[in-house]
Amino acid sequence: MYLNLLAGRNALNTLKAGMPYIPLDENLPGITGLLNYRQDTALPIRQLTQILLRGESTLTEGERELIATVVSNGNQCRFCTNAHTAAADVLLGETETAEKVKNDPDNAPVTEKMKHLLEIARQTQVSGKNVIADLVAKAKQAGATDLELHDTVLIAALFSLYNRYVDGLASVTPTEPAFYNRLAGILKTNGYLPSANRYAALNAD
Repeated sequence: MYLNLLAGRNALNTLKAGMPYIPLDENLPGITGLLNYRQDTALPIRQLTQILLRGESTLTEGERELIATVVSNGNQCRFCTNAHTAAADVLLGETETAEKVKNDPDNAPVTEKMKHLLEIARQTQVSGKNVIADLVAKAKQAGATDLELHDTVLIAALFSLYNRYVDGLASVTPTEPAFYNRLAGILKTNGYLPSANRYAALNAD
């Protein structure tokens, strides 16, 4: 009985120390380790992400990364927020826009259409029922197409899944900006599909 209690206490202490709830590759923090942990479930998620964020679209890759950024920020998922802020920065070639859409969206340097789509993404992140007809009408008046509306809601829903996946299993969240810059480079160059030696440079010094 005592040994069982001691084992339970040790396990609890390990969890409190910031370790993931399941064994993950320590060199693959955040979503990277989770996708590597179960690759059969990772593949369809990766394929959907590739279509939505890197496939043909009237929204730029940078704009789609901004949707991922504001949703992750709204869900308070630090790993995904940092990763997709960095990805948006590298695709847009500057660092102002991603910070603005997170912290001062009314004055963000994006189009009116994009402001409305980002608001729809934020509301989807809270609840799909928050996407009311008035929000959709305003987005359409600003030039949003039906496909852009569809993809905005689906990206927001997908990244809410990612955010809960990362935080629900307590995946490790690096604090060094350089890590996210390296990850952003991988996402820009290789997209979201699996590739050989995909994360070889992720933890470089």
